[in-house]
Amino acid sequence: MGIFGQHARQADGVKAAPKLEPEPVRATPPPPPPPRKMEDTVMAVKSPGISESVLAAGLRIDGKIEGEGNVRVAGRFKGQVNIKGALTVDPGASIEGELHADTVLVGGEVQGQIQADSRVELQASGSLSGDLKAGTLTVAAGSKMRGTVECGWTDGEREPTSKQAELRLAKAQ
Repeated sequence: MGIFGQHARQADGVKAAPKLEPEPVRATPPPPPPPRKMEDTVMAVKSPGISESVLAAGLRIDGKIEGEGNVRVAGRFKGQVNIKGALTVDPGASIEGELHADTVLVGGEVQGQIQADSRVELQASGSLSGDLKAGTLTVAAGSKMRGTVECGWTDGEREPTSKQAELRLAKAQ
């Protein structure tokens, strides 16, 4: 007789149940993140290898921000920003001062000058009171802007002189 009657069952013509080995546990990938709102998608700027620094809501800082990387402002900042990367001003946030970045995305309030090497995006909730200079400018319906804008000019490219502008205007008429 075997252990726990194994031989007895086989002798009666009944086969013993085969031993089942447990399946190896496989790691399942995490579920995909929930879909983002269009405004979040537009505001998000991903650059491989570049980190993002955040000035959280409720913080007020006076000073200077310099360096490489993306900066997101959700609070209040007064001063100068000079970064190689994207500057994002979240809805409800405000910045007062001179801003220079590769890309500037405005969802909050900016008072001062913006200079973007690449582009500036004014979201529907964004407002700018000051001068702007950028390669490209995107303005959403509902945004507010007061100041002068220079857009599409590359460094070294000359603005037309007043005589050239008058000639173009005369030709157009």
